[in-house]
Amino acid sequence: MLNATFLKKVCILGDFGVGKTSLVQRFVHSSFEEKYLGTIGVTISQKEVETEPNAKVRLIVWDLSGRDKFNGNHTSYLSGASGAFLVCDLSRENTRESLMGYLERLRGDCPAARVVILGNKSDLFDSVHRSKLKVIELAQKTGLPYFLTSAKTGKNVDAAFRALAQTMVDIR
Repeated sequence: MLNATFLKKVCILGDFGVGKTSLVQRFVHSSFEEKYLGTIGVTISQKEVETEPNAKVRLIVWDLSGRDKFNGNHTSYLSGASGAFLVCDLSRENTRESLMGYLERLRGDCPAARVVILGNKSDLFDSVHRSKLKVIELAQKTGLPYFLTSAKTGKNVDAAFRALAQTMVDIR
């Protein structure tokens, strides 16, 4: 029997085209759309997950546009976030390189937010092996957990969201 329910705001940060919206669609709706539609501003979704011990977490997921990563809107969008995903596209190294900027901005606006790094598009193995190693190095350097995900196949998507939810419950 569940004995607690928590409401937690989670922001998804990363450059345009890294798969933020696809990750949210995979997690919330168990679906994947091949065509790319960029997010304008923010899209908000929600899903409830169970964590240990005996808690439910309703994740309010804010999918932020990657086109205007450091404009004034991001500060208001980040306000009140309990957690965040920093997402890069494993097939585009420059998207991994920009993650530290997102982390610094998040830490400035929400210093207590729990953070998980996602190296997305892991299904493109041939072109991403070196990038996977760089994501692992970044995670080790920052002390942050990481997942190599694929919104297309669903690999590690649920596990990543559940892991972030668990860390937010553990610090309540």
